[in-house]
Amino acid sequence: MTRLKLSDLAADKPVKVSMELPAAVHHDLVAYAAILGAETPEKLIAPMISRFMATDRAFLKAKRGGQPVPKTG
Repeated sequence: MTRLKLSDLAADKPVKVSMELPAAVHHDLVAYAAILGAETPEKLIAPMISRFMATDRAFLKAKRGGQPVPKTG
């Protein structure tokens, strides 16, 4: 079995975002979803971004250091 960085896709209240992806990124996203067995590739985008931010040391340091984090809403 392939060990992927994403495993569980948590259900959460969604926020609609519209964006364009390069064709190569979309192709890889579709392939990743197929390997993971996800319903749709789009459901992977939020967990991937979340995982990226959770492992970005510079972002976490800035966030903890009191640099302003814009609120949305």
